[in-house]
Amino acid sequence: MEKHKTVEEYIKAAPLYVQEKLKEIRSVLKSVAPNAAEELKWGQPVLIEKRILFSYAAFKNHLRFMPTGPSLEPFRDELTDYKTGKDTVQFNYDKPLPVELIKKIARHRYMDVLENDARWMY
Repeated sequence: MEKHKTVEEYIKAAPLYVQEKLKEIRSVLKSVAPNAAEELKWGQPVLIEKRILFSYAAFKNHLRFMPTGPSLEPFRDELTDYKTGKDTVQFNYDKPLPVELIKKIARHRYMDVLENDARWMY
């Protein structure tokens, strides 16, 4: 597997239909945290401001968004249509990204980090 050095390389290496979703979630997350730095950690894009805010990654059949479990918890009722894990939510490529829901979750995580110094992993 190819090791990417930048988020742009990571996105360009994906199939075109996946690139669209990656660019869309990247744009949404950057709109929530415009001053956050972008890096690759564990081979996946992350946004960092004070600490890791969230990550996202492309897989064969879905896009994974990882804002941490505590950031997902207030939105569990809105996430019933998506596969979730302890710290993650999956979005299938064949459906539109739930942009407003992603923004709400990302804003919650961002404010929790800024106001409460919330950790990355629990």
